[in-house]
Amino acid sequence: MSRERREERVELSSPNDHQSGPLEIDADTEKRIRRKLDRRVITLVFLLYLVAFLDRSNIGNAEAAGMSKDLGFDDAHFQWLLTIFYIPYILFEWCAIMWKIVPPHIWAGVTVMTWGLASTLQAAAFNWQGLMACRWFLAMAEAGFAPGVPYLLSFFYRRNEIGVRCGIFLSAAPLATTFAGALAFGITSSHLETIASWRLLFLVEGLPTMLLAVVVFLYLPDSPDTASFLTAEEKEVARARSVLQSGKEGADRIGGFDWAEALAACASPQTWIQPLMYFSCNVSFSSLPVFLPAILSAMGYSSVNSQGLTAPPYFLAFLVCIATTYLADRTRQRGAIITALSVVAGVGYLILATVHSVGARYFGVFLAAAGVFPAIANILSWVLNNQGTDTKRGVGIALLNIIGQCGPLLGTRLFPVGEAPYYTKGMAVCAAFMFFNGFLAVVLRFYFVRENNKLERGEREAAAAVEAAGGGKAVAVLEMSEMEGGVGYRYVL
Repeated sequence: MSRERREERVELSSPNDHQSGPLEIDADTEKRIRRKLDRRVITLVFLLYLVAFLDRSNIGNAEAAGMSKDLGFDDAHFQWLLTIFYIPYILFEWCAIMWKIVPPHIWAGVTVMTWGLASTLQAAAFNWQGLMACRWFLAMAEAGFAPGVPYLLSFFYRRNEIGVRCGIFLSAAPLATTFAGALAFGITSSHLETIASWRLLFLVEGLPTMLLAVVVFLYLPDSPDTASFLTAEEKEVARARSVLQSGKEGADRIGGFDWAEALAACASPQTWIQPLMYFSCNVSFSSLPVFLPAILSAMGYSSVNSQGLTAPPYFLAFLVCIATTYLADRTRQRGAIITALSVVAGVGYLILATVHSVGARYFGVFLAAAGVFPAIANILSWVLNNQGTDTKRGVGIALLNIIGQCGPLLGTRLFPVGEAPYYTKGMAVCAAFMFFNGFLAVVLRFYFVRENNKLERGEREAAAAVEAAGGGKAVAVLEMSEMEGGVGYRYVL
């Protein structure tokens, strides 16, 4: 049984408390807190990631709408527009730690406003160099926001709650891609004469981001126990939940960083295996939204129809993303679910690499989208599930993104125009990486099983020592079992 299900009395004491001493966590109050947090925090980060993904991936829709033709550059220049995004995105991945150092509402407001401005200014670009500059600042600001949001959510939710919330947050990516396809379909069908359709696309998708920056600055809480929309009683329970999650009260979790815990996190195999998994998924994840319109066009559909046909696969991915993260939270079998999703995506890409019929290839697109996006959501949740402190979670998320975001450097180069219409090599590489991701998930799951067995043996030995003759040995063994999160802590498999 996990620690958060067993410990429901928490010792709170602080000169600023409304109460001190043991606090019972009432189930109804806790449920009410979760609902309030969901309405405020999850709604905000979902909307922000939705516009982030629109702003990031609409370059592919703009290209299909005639951007390179209007500005006079070729496919090699377009490939660089894709690649340049991931260079600052990788360089600034360490900024995920800033959620713990800077008050979250300030950090979110600054990063969102920066990328919204950069995205909107793409509409005013009159050459390739201008677009490159906009893409750089867009990526730099997004790197400070999106990769660290799952870490931010760990300040508000307990281990058995966070997976589905990460799934809802990350499901904004396939939903955004669904919306992007429909929006591009409408714009390219309208044939406006006053402004190029690709410029209008950047404006329509960039301006709302700037408005949301103001909203998030004003309404995103920094921690659950300081949230203005919670009552005094609910704040006390929120503080107790924070202690159960991290050993610290919510407001105390902002503004510090433990270097000893950071080094301990780097010594754990999971801290390095999970970034390799994220890298593998990102090879496929980064290429699919950008090149899917071109892939569908190569199947014989017009540019306009190919934009509209991108929507159904992504909507399926949106539903699967939420369903699988919820299922993993309930069953605590996240590794098995990641393995299954990886196989589904790998089969989809294998179909795209080997089959030439239109119907089968479109079915392969459904499998690829429904496997890749949910696999990433569950990988991010798995990192948060299995790091025992805030600092370790921050280091895990930062390394996950620093290494994992190198995947798009490969993924965005896999579909050159010269390999149309089937892009066999690109599809085969994506398939191989998804199968490799499934293999890594199996290996890591076996590692967690072994570690859980060690923790159980340690606690049994401690109990036997207490019964036999004194607490010396028990204290030593219990300290060993508390390395990741306290007595009763178990890794989520």
